[in-house]
Amino acid sequence: MVYEIVNAQRAAVLFQGCQNTMITACLKGVMGSLYGDKEESPASAVIRLGDFCFYAGVPNRELALYNPKEGGRDFRILVPQNKEWERLIEECYGHKAKKIIRYALKKEPDVFDREKLRRAAKARLPEGCSLKLLDQDLFFRCKKIPWCRDWVAQYKDYERYKEHGLGAVIVRDGEPISGASSYAGYPGGIEIQIDTREDWRRRGLAYVCGARLILECLRRGWYPDWDAQNKWSVDLAEKLGYHFSHEYTAYEAGFA
Repeated sequence: MVYEIVNAQRAAVLFQGCQNTMITACLKGVMGSLYGDKEESPASAVIRLGDFCFYAGVPNRELALYNPKEGGRDFRILVPQNKEWERLIEECYGHKAKKIIRYALKKEPDVFDREKLRRAAKARLPEGCSLKLLDQDLFFRCKKIPWCRDWVAQYKDYERYKEHGLGAVIVRDGEPISGASSYAGYPGGIEIQIDTREDWRRRGLAYVCGARLILECLRRGWYPDWDAQNKWSVDLAEKLGYHFSHEYTAYEAGFA
């Protein structure tokens, strides 16, 4: 049986030592869902937030296969806690789960060169473009645009985003063309999601947005966490002041 765990602290010990912002956001009760093999004192658990599933505790086949399709998603990134969970995921999904490598950046609150970030955030933009923090109008606009929807998708409304989210967006003619925002958030930190519309890439816009977002996080006393999907993301993070920590295994799985 799979049970939804409403009181996240009942499973917190299973995720002890995990520093991922999305795990923290769920355990703090801000967003995401938590399931386990028991409602109280579970031995196995999974946190589901957006595209991600984080498995912890004793490997459990029912939890590995569980897919309530929250939000109608048919794609997930499965993150095993250890080799035992890796083997179980591969057993359960076979060729439907593609093994990938993701890249963790160190969490170093005092590492950022604020003056360098200020210069980056003030860089000259292409004609007709402006940089602004993500406001209510942009929140609802981004909800409707597939390529940047994840900047705001995990927040049920703008009030929740205003409390636990933050974004810096470059707009042209009222439309977002590049931005850095919070995929997830909790009191004291966010997980950065950054992207640029395909026709505006390779112009340094993501760097500008990332610098502005980090500066605003530091001003508020928030930590801007960064977890990289690929080497390009690692390079951008390092340019902004982060340092590489380690690689880890994940799986891209379809649930069609």
